Amino acid sequence: MHIPLLSPVGRVRPASRLSRAGAVCAVLGGAVTALVAARWRPLADLDARIAEALHRRAVTEPGFVHVNRLLTDWLWDPWTFRALISVAVVALWWRGARPLAVWAAATTLLSALVQQGVKAAVGRDRPQWADPVDSAHYAAYPSGHAMTATVSCGLLLWLLHRSGARRGVWRAAVGAAAVSVLGVGLTRLYLGVHWPSDVLGGWLLGAALAALAIRGFDRWCAGAPARRGL
Repeated sequence: MHIPLLSPVGRVRPASRLSRAGAVCAVLGGAVTALVAARWRPLADLDARIAEALHRRAVTEPGFVHVNRLLTDWLWDPWTFRALISVAVVALWWRGARPLAVWAAATTLLSALVQQGVKAAVGRDRPQWADPVDSAHYAAYPSGHAMTATVSCGLLLWLLHRSGARRGVWRAAVGAAAVSVLGVGLTRLYLGVHWPSDVLGGWLLGAALAALAIRGFDRWCAGAPARRGL
């Protein structure tokens, strides 16, 4: 019996391009992390200028602040993305694609561990305002919202691609993923709970992790004939 979720559709994607993209994002993410950890003054000054400009605007637009809080706390909350991944993992497991389900779940867990590990190692303070429009806890770098959205959307698109989704569905999913990843980062900046480099670092580290995890699964499947088609 043919099970679409197990078909090797993902092989159509150029593997070398994905590997290069993951490597570039990893290098750039590492560079941003190093600059943030070193408190590089030009970056800190740029962060401060952008954050202050956005905050000045936010305090004059309470209605738009409310919309951003709804988006970041509900639609694009990290737990919303984790719930979507959980649904996908359960569906994969039920349909017999258990190695793929475990890989997706493990990548999501690894993302959370890397995120919290980098936060603890860098220990960056969040922006402080006399008149805040929102609040957040834990260290600032990297943005957990941005990183979780990037990893989750990357994994979900990968799984959808492997399922052989129709062109219309694929395009809609890519559009929704792009809006979600970019949108959640912008909401965190507008609400004044992150510096711009926090969001940039979250995007880069998340993209690197997703790309390398996807490439890793493809290489694992290619390593033994018995695993092909998983």
